Amino acid sequence: MVLTCRVGTGRTTQRDQASGHSRRKLLRTGALLALGGAAVPLTGCDLFDRDDQPAPPPDPLRPMVDEALTLAATYQAQMAAHPDLADRLGPIAEAHTAHATELARVIGVALPTAPAAPTTDPGGTLTTLRALEKTAQQSATAACAAASAERAALLGSIAAARATHQEALK
Repeated sequence: MVLTCRVGTGRTTQRDQASGHSRRKLLRTGALLALGGAAVPLTGCDLFDRDDQPAPPPDPLRPMVDEALTLAATYQAQMAAHPDLADRLGPIAEAHTAHATELARVIGVALPTAPAAPTTDPGGTLTTLRALEKTAQQSATAACAAASAERAALLGSIAAARATHQEALK
């Protein structure tokens, strides 16, 4: 059965009553499917989850960890070469190891293995160690000045400890 309807524009349209579907209903359903079909691939693909993001830069305190470990290894090497200085150098070596451990904890990395100790002049062991401490104090002071408030206290105490080490080596 086919019905003829008169629309307000004066045109006559035919509708098939047997199917029960109007052109408007079909167009609406098609539009919804098209919109839904376009949204599904966007959520399913990696358009928004791309891995081409650059790796985050290393933590600015990482060099401080390495420096503290190098200092500790230097003191250990000097104690092995000069057992008579072990009582004097041992606490300083332990302080550098403690600093490296705490810095590694703060930046969330495992404590790396200690690097090989640089060789120092056997005749000027204390003078060389004082110079290393002075350089290390300067780097700790610079890191403290550039650090956030949460990290500045730790770096300030490390800088102060390194200044004390210089005095202990006189």
